[in-house]
Amino acid sequence: MSEKKKFTISNMMLAFITVLVVIGLVALTGFFLLTPPDDVIMGQAEATAVRISGKVPGRVEAYRAGEGDQVKKGDTLVFLHTPEVYAKLQQAEAARLAAEAQSTKAQKGARTQEIAGAYELWQKALAGMDIAKKSYDRVQNLYDKGVMSAQKRDEAEANYNAMVATERAAHSQYEMAVEGARQEDKAAAAALVRQASGAVAEVESYIDESVLLSPIDGEISERFPQIGELVGTGAPIMNVVDMNDMWVTFSIREDLLSNIKIGSELNAFIPALDNKNIKLTVYYMKDMGSYAAWKATKTTGQYDSKTFEVRARPTEKVADLRPGMSVIMKKKGHEIL
Repeated sequence: MSEKKKFTISNMMLAFITVLVVIGLVALTGFFLLTPPDDVIMGQAEATAVRISGKVPGRVEAYRAGEGDQVKKGDTLVFLHTPEVYAKLQQAEAARLAAEAQSTKAQKGARTQEIAGAYELWQKALAGMDIAKKSYDRVQNLYDKGVMSAQKRDEAEANYNAMVATERAAHSQYEMAVEGARQEDKAAAAALVRQASGAVAEVESYIDESVLLSPIDGEISERFPQIGELVGTGAPIMNVVDMNDMWVTFSIREDLLSNIKIGSELNAFIPALDNKNIKLTVYYMKDMGSYAAWKATKTTGQYDSKTFEVRARPTEKVADLRPGMSVIMKKKGHEIL
């Protein structure tokens, strides 16, 4: 075979191999371009956070815990300076003392001197009535004998009747003094005491609010006002996070929700913890509203895809997992990788 012919065959083989390589590269490129990428679903770790705030306004006097500190339920967190509340307490206690004095007065009734005075007035009225009765009897006898005019008899009778009324009135005053206040007055006085005591208890409860305690075991995540700053009623002072009650929140389009249901087990990893793999159990699903629509309806037959909030808890406690850390799921087709 001539050299020229050999060279021609070699060129043809080289061209054929080149065509095969080009075809392979095109096919491989098309495979990667046409193969849909894995859907990456990113979530965020969250935990129960309790806001610490007071019922009464005041100034921050001192903190007993700082950001990052571990606290137990019932631990003292902050002291508030509330002088106005102590002034209210003095007013409430003074009102209670006044009400108690009025109630004691009503329960004890009149003083001994008042009772003795009423008794003496009654005895005076009795003596006056006795004299008036005797005078009336004498005048009546003279009138019966015809030696006394009817005018004098009538005057004596009227005086006697007046003294009878006076005696009755004096006796009633004496009985009232002995009996004391009426039952209704005593009940009203006792009710005023209870009302005043309730006001004192209310103010004392506000004083208790000047010392704020931790309602849970947890970690101080944030502290807002500085010492000496004024805080209003209900204003947040610090947050306590329960690190033992953590979950992961995902925002997932509904077209990626296949096989994700309440109770489903998900696989994910945490980039901040060296891509540590974890398992999660779904316990909450809810649509995020129309404002969270991913894409609008088109004439080609596509439809709105809403976004759902999905919450899942780790099946086991994850060491070093912190609120705010990203948690990643990869979804290929209908399968969570």
